[in-house]
Amino acid sequence: MQIHQVIDSVFSIMEFALIARVLLSWIPHDRNHPVVEMLYTVTEPLLRPFRQLMPSTMGMDLSPIFAFFALGMLRQLVYRLL
Repeated sequence: MQIHQVIDSVFSIMEFALIARVLLSWIPHDRNHPVVEMLYTVTEPLLRPFRQLMPSTMGMDLSPIFAFFALGMLRQLVYRLL
């Protein structure tokens, strides 16, 4: 497996985890379920800085939008460095 494929897989997993986290926020869920707990553990370090910079607007958390944007920029930066 080439390094580009590994990097692409890591970014794809993070994007998938963010999508799952957003969808999960729309439905009632048990925060202590092992899968949900793992999802929060993976995504929270990415979302927390954006939440601290910009608090929720009218009850909406916009941090996932900024996280997707940041992931895209980081992916491009990593590709250019390689």
